[in-house]
Amino acid sequence: MELMQDFAAYLDGLEIDTKFGKKFFAKGLCFQELDAPAERAGEIAAFTGVRVVRPMPGLRTVRPLVRSSAIPNQRIRLPNDPPASNDVRVAIFDGGIPADHPLTRWVTPFEFPGMRPAQKHYLEHGVGVSSAALFASIDPAKTLLRPYSFIDHYRVIDDDPSLDVHELYKVLERIESVLESQNYDFVNLSLGPNLPIEDDEVHSWTAVLDERLARASTLTMIAVGNDGEGDTIAGLDRIQVPADCVNAMAIGACDSPDGTWTRAPYSSKGPGRSPGFVKPDLVDFGGVISRPFAVVALDIQQWRLAGMEGTSFAAPSVLRLGVGVRAHFGRSLNHLAIRALLIHTCECGVEDFTEIGWGRVARTLDEVVLCDDDTIRVVYQGEISPAKYIRALIPIPSSPIPGLVSITSTICFQPQTDPHHPGNYTRAGLEVTFRPHDGKFSRSEQMHPNSARFFGSRPPGATEHDLRRDAHKWENCLHGSCRKRGSSPKNPCFDIHYNARLEGRGSTPEDKLPYAMVVSVHAAGVSDLYDQIVRKYAALIEPLRPVLEIPVWT
Repeated sequence: MELMQDFAAYLDGLEIDTKFGKKFFAKGLCFQELDAPAERAGEIAAFTGVRVVRPMPGLRTVRPLVRSSAIPNQRIRLPNDPPASNDVRVAIFDGGIPADHPLTRWVTPFEFPGMRPAQKHYLEHGVGVSSAALFASIDPAKTLLRPYSFIDHYRVIDDDPSLDVHELYKVLERIESVLESQNYDFVNLSLGPNLPIEDDEVHSWTAVLDERLARASTLTMIAVGNDGEGDTIAGLDRIQVPADCVNAMAIGACDSPDGTWTRAPYSSKGPGRSPGFVKPDLVDFGGVISRPFAVVALDIQQWRLAGMEGTSFAAPSVLRLGVGVRAHFGRSLNHLAIRALLIHTCECGVEDFTEIGWGRVARTLDEVVLCDDDTIRVVYQGEISPAKYIRALIPIPSSPIPGLVSITSTICFQPQTDPHHPGNYTRAGLEVTFRPHDGKFSRSEQMHPNSARFFGSRPPGATEHDLRRDAHKWENCLHGSCRKRGSSPKNPCFDIHYNARLEGRGSTPEDKLPYAMVVSVHAAGVSDLYDQIVRKYAALIEPLRPVLEIPVWT
């Protein structure tokens, strides 16, 4: 506060006509809204406490690349059933939904005091996002299944940002006020600043939301933006703020929900900042001109569908799948386990991770919650203390496995952040060591079995730079796999070690780190692998049992 007073006195001394607006605090940083002549930005930035001065960007929901068009001759019939679960809390922050719209049988609209009447194009976007969260992209040839949960839809957009430069911080203030007062299991953001991320600075939206999400049991989906056709050299095609949040999932768009697919041309690209290098996390169908994303229309008098295009609709479609997992298993899986499962079961593509992240999200809920008889999938979740180790067993049968065995693993954790140290943004890192055989040692005095490469290379004498590039040290999501001869592994495991830091220096915090890990073992030559492992580890592994039977398309 004293520094802000000094800053105000400094501006008065320069006789700069300024006006202070809203401000946000995040881990020692203050993001201050300031009206001032653009030509005097250099003098303002010369104050010793100022890190960066930026022009205020607009909101990306007003961009023309999010298209809408009527789908002719396509009529729909909405289901009459209530949601499958009453135990899942979901929030959408968007352009609003009319109080008399048919979707309000599942969606509750909220507005903030003093807001002006909603504008049609924002309502159109808000209804489309809500429809995607309820039904994904609608196939008019199929009967709509009932949604997985109720949704709270908060209208956070008031004036057109091109007419009110203060709208960007008003929107963030509204979002933060809800997240501060309400506990939601899932949140969707299909809006944000029309601004690609930067490697050397963390934007206020990212810093504020990441700090809030680091203390919440909430899985948040954020659309990466629709500037994927921007100038690559200038970095204008990169994911947009706040999709670089490490404690949220950044969702891009692909061009097809079916067999062959690639990144939709408009979908903004990675990489994210390191840490948070693999962004987007996942992609899902977002619509293209030749095949739009079908949603319930704003004007539903004729029960028509509207065709949309944009990452705005891919994000709530992924959220819907996550809500389905929670509704199916109840509270036995936390938000980190669901995040890990979504990444673990995604479909790898042919493109680089900067285009599609880890891959395209699973097509059906079955693919996430079920596994074949020749596959076992185990979920570990809990907390780990600083500088401690956890040993996670990889289940394999007692009898020899013919042929090859595939082991796949995904681990996610929820770190605190340091926005004033972008290069050391996360305060925690997990080093995961793969030990495939408990009887192999290189030296007689060795305490632990030999390790093998899994999530990345860790060569002897590797520098911090090497680990950042090759092993994604300090990344809060790791995903990898390997194939071995069935006779090779013996009591394999992962050793998980928690490293903590503060502003780039070593630290020993008091708080434990929440984490979740998914491990799959697949052996095509063993048709009863699942049954064998369940019998062998009956005292150690507890089968996940559904609390609700969720109808899915097969």
